[in-house]
Order: sequence, then structure tokens, then C-alpha cells
Amino acid sequence: MDSGHGLVQVYTGDGKGKTTAAVGLAVRAIGAGKRVAFVQFVKGGARSSELDVLEGIGVLVERPAVRSTGLLGQGLTTDDSRAAAEAWAIAEKILHGSEYDIVIMDEVNVAIRYDLVDEAVVLAALEARPPRMEAVLTGRGASAALIERADLVTEMVPRKHPFDRGTPARHGIEF
Repeated sequence: MDSGHGLVQVYTGDGKGKTTAAVGLAVRAIGAGKRVAFVQFVKGGARSSELDVLEGIGVLVERPAVRSTGLLGQGLTTDDSRAAAEAWAIAEKILHGSEYDIVIMDEVNVAIRYDLVDEAVVLAALEARPPRMEAVLTGRGASAALIERADLVTEMVPRKHPFDRGTPARHGIEF
């Protein structure tokens, strides 16, 4: 495969590190002079610490979800549906354009899993993107169809985590 051909990468699984891996890829790509877009799905609430840094190094960061998602408690909300639809509209526009070399769709796997974004539409957009554009999809529960389509799949598997002992998420480490 030509090194100028963009791949589809999927980071999934129940372990920590999916977004962190995507952020690391974004930093590396910016360092190599690539143009990167980072679109976040279903991660509302407190803004994660890495987003300001990504913006500061030239990554386009789009984060339509403002409030914490209902997936963490009471169930899906209309805010979740609206934010996911807005995030997908942004990601789809990027996928159909030529302004970016890499598009990272953070937590899109979760949005698809909960029917906030249509999987068939995502798969079609991946196929229609410019040949040199790299697409990265993160989130737990990547579907069999996304895994089959992907060129690279990494599954994060938890072996031990301080959450299991009651340690809360720490600013600058988990968010």
C-alpha cells in the first residue's frame, strides 16, 4: 500500500487510552506538518485538558456536546442526540473535503452503538473520503462492520485500573 494512502484506524475496547492514543497521533501528525481535525462525540461536561493543547498546536477541535451525556446516568437525552448529529455533520463535511489530512472522530463508536449516528452513513463517508485522508474512530463497542472495514484496529483491554479501587478520574490524567 502506498504510504500516501490514508487508512481507517479504530481504537476500541474497555481499557483506558483510546482518546489518548488518538491525541498522540494528532500531535505526531502536526509535528510532521499534517492538518488535523479532532471531532468529539458524546463527551460533554468538563472539557478535557488536552483540547486546549491540541488547539494551541493547530488542530481543529470541534466539540458540540456541552453537557455531560445521559449515557453516564439517566439515559440518552435530546442534548445527546443534537450534539451527536452536529458532530457528525462536522465530521462528514471534513471527510468530504480536502482541507485536512487526518480526521479523528473521538467516541464516534459510542455514538454509533447508541444509534445517535447511522453506521451505514459513516461507512459510506469513509469510503468516499479523499484517498490520502486518514480517518481515526475511537470509542468502546466498535461494531463488527467498522472493525471489518478498518485497516488498523487496536483494542484497549483493562487488566487493572484504580477506578476498581474507588479512585476517581483525575484532572490531567484521565481528563
